[in-house]
Amino acid sequence: MTSTPSWPSLYNPAVEIFPIENRDPVQPQGKYLQDPHDIFRFTLFWTFVLYAPSFVVCGVYAFLNLSFPPRRLLRKGRRTRPPLNASGSSYKNGEDVPLRRYDRQGLGADIRIRSQSQLRLPARSPAKQNERRSRLTFAVLVFMLFAAVALAGAVVGSAVIGYVLAGLFKAARYNMST
Repeated sequence: MTSTPSWPSLYNPAVEIFPIENRDPVQPQGKYLQDPHDIFRFTLFWTFVLYAPSFVVCGVYAFLNLSFPPRRLLRKGRRTRPPLNASGSSYKNGEDVPLRRYDRQGLGADIRIRSQSQLRLPARSPAKQNERRSRLTFAVLVFMLFAAVALAGAVVGSAVIGYVLAGLFKAARYNMST
């Protein structure tokens, strides 16, 4: 009873339950955890088995979505966006309607504009690709983040649950079976 059982040490509860009358609380065939560190270790291993796979599955899903992004399928009857011209605009004269600058005096017909440059906003530089990190590198980083969160969550959760259970069982003078 003093030695720690090996993990997973799946316990058969029928050892203690049938028959329950006139039996000691600790059975010779039973496997019990007495030391709080052993309780933490068992809780940690079972948390890895039952908690971490959900994070790994979500991490693999995020990895695949970032590595191979889904494509939009065009349905019949949907309008597509007109192609962009060299200036980055989809309109013929090169200016985007929502970005037109108007003068403060109003939009009357008597106002004359001396040049087209008064209507246009300054040109924006095109968005740069990240030269140091590829899509695959970013996807691997996201997967590693999911794995690290799973590891940290399992360690913290099992530490709290394991040591709280050890304290409760010791205070109540119960024996924790595996």
